[in-house]
Amino acid sequence: MGDSGLGKQESRPEMAAEEGKRAAAQLFHLLSNLLHQVETLTNREEVELRSKIEALGLEVTKVPSKSAHGLDELEIAKELDKLSAKLDGVDEMISSAMAADPHVQSLLSGTADVWMPVITANADERRNFTASMPHDKLQDKPQADENLSN
Repeated sequence: MGDSGLGKQESRPEMAAEEGKRAAAQLFHLLSNLLHQVETLTNREEVELRSKIEALGLEVTKVPSKSAHGLDELEIAKELDKLSAKLDGVDEMISSAMAADPHVQSLLSGTADVWMPVITANADERRNFTASMPHDKLQDKPQADENLSN
């Protein structure tokens, strides 16, 4: 009874953070699906790449500690740039997989508009990207890609 409903209303930064979490979850779901398809096409398990994708997924979706709430915008941008550097390794692995197999190249090229901007973006670009990405585009893309494996 003491709840006035104020806790239920989300502020603009909280909404943007929730938006970013959804976009990240969708991206890593797509990357996992793509990796599964690559493994199926090549008949080779990509343990290291799967491990890195899962670790990055956990890293970008984890809830910051209480002390992180005091970070200013510049410190947050630096942290996002560190995550971008980690994603560079994934970009290199994807590039080498594309060079090794034409099926992988076709699969990844067909979905690059979803995953490539996130992997190569700096902190400012990533903020703009997640703020402008339509929900339906990210939600429809994995379903369309699943049809490739049928």
